[in-house]
Amino acid sequence: MTSHNKVPGILRIGSIHFSRAGVTWALILSLIAAALGNACGGSRDHMAKDDGVERSGLPVTDQLPYEGEVPSFSGATEWLNSPPLHAADLRGKVVLVQFWTYTCINWLRTEPYVRAWAEKYKDKGLVVIGVHTPEFEFEKNVDNVRREAKALRIDYPIAIDSDYGIWRAFNNQYWPAFYFVDAKGNIRHHQFGEGEYERSERIIQQLLTEAGTGGMSHDVVSVNGQGAEAAPDWENLRSPENYVGYERTESFVSSGGPDRDKRSIYAFPAQLNLNQWALSGEWTVAKSSILLHKANGRIVYRFHARDLHLVMGPAVKGTSVRFRVLINGQPPGATRGTDIDHQGFGTATEQRLYQLIRQTPPIADQQFEIEFIDPGVEVFAFTFG
Repeated sequence: MTSHNKVPGILRIGSIHFSRAGVTWALILSLIAAALGNACGGSRDHMAKDDGVERSGLPVTDQLPYEGEVPSFSGATEWLNSPPLHAADLRGKVVLVQFWTYTCINWLRTEPYVRAWAEKYKDKGLVVIGVHTPEFEFEKNVDNVRREAKALRIDYPIAIDSDYGIWRAFNNQYWPAFYFVDAKGNIRHHQFGEGEYERSERIIQQLLTEAGTGGMSHDVVSVNGQGAEAAPDWENLRSPENYVGYERTESFVSSGGPDRDKRSIYAFPAQLNLNQWALSGEWTVAKSSILLHKANGRIVYRFHARDLHLVMGPAVKGTSVRFRVLINGQPPGATRGTDIDHQGFGTATEQRLYQLIRQTPPIADQQFEIEFIDPGVEVFAFTFG
C-alpha cells in the first residue's frame, strides 16, 4: 500500500490507532471487531478482558500490507523444519503466514487450529509458515524455540525472525497474526488475534479452490485444545495480562513501589484488591523482569479468571527452581494447572509459560501465591484465560 498522510484523532481502540487517510470504514470496523471481540497478553488500556491479540510495543508504522504482494522472507536468520523458503518459490501454493512467539498465550490457543489446517491441507497445496518473532530476550535463543516447537508438535516450516526482519517487511504489529496468501503470491486476507477459526479455514478452502485444487472436503476441523491451548473462558476473564518488569507493570502494591534495578527487600501489604500484586523477599525489579536472590521469595496476585499462567524460568541455563502455589492460602487441589501437582508443587526448568491454575465454575476472585523454594528464578509476565 502507498503511504498516506495522517489525520489526527480519527479513532483509538485500546492500543490500536486508526489515524490514516484512505483506510476504509470496512477495514476499521473489522479491526475494531478483532480488538474488542477477542487482545498475549492483552491490551494496555485497563479493559476488563483480554482481546485475543498481543501488541508488540514497537512503534506503529504508517503502512500495513493488508493486501498486495507477499513480502520477502529474506529476513529470517534461520529455518527450522525446512530449508529456506522464498516468496518466488511459493508461487502456485496457498500460503498461511503465522506470526508467533512461544510464550504468548493468545498464540498458544490458536495453535491447535493451525496444526490441524497444516495436516489437513498439506497435500492440497497449503504451505504454513510460522514466523517466530520473539517478545522476550530468551525467546531469541533458537534452541529454546526448537524445544518448544517439538513439545508443541509443530512440524511445518518455522522462520526464525529474531532480528525482526520479516516482521518489519510485513509491517506487522501483533501476536498472533495470520496472513493468507493466494497462489499468485498476493495477500488476500489477514486475521489478528484469536477467533474467526471457521472463517479462516473457509478462506483457505477458497484460495485452494481458486488455485485449482479439486476433490476437497468443505467441512471444517474440530479442535479441542488441552492445557494452555484450551480456548479461554471469556465470560469470566476479568484480569488482563500484566508484565512484572517496571517498564510495563501495573498495580504493583508492595510498599514504596519497585526499587528499579536494585537488589531490595519487599513485603506484602495487608490486603490486595482485584488485579493488584506484590512481592515478598529479596528481589531485583528490572525493566522487563524480576529476579529472586534468596530462597523463599514470594509473589501474590489477586485475580479473576479460570486460568492463571506465569512466564518464568531459571535465570541460569541448566539450573532449576522449585516452587509451590497456593490459592487463598490452601493447596490448589483440583484447580491446579498442568505444571503443578495437587499440593501445588512444581519445578521451573526452562524459561517458558507455565500453567499454574485452572479453575472449575463458579469462577470468583482468588488470591494466588507462589513461593520459590530455591533462589534464581526470573519472572516476566502473568497471563490469564
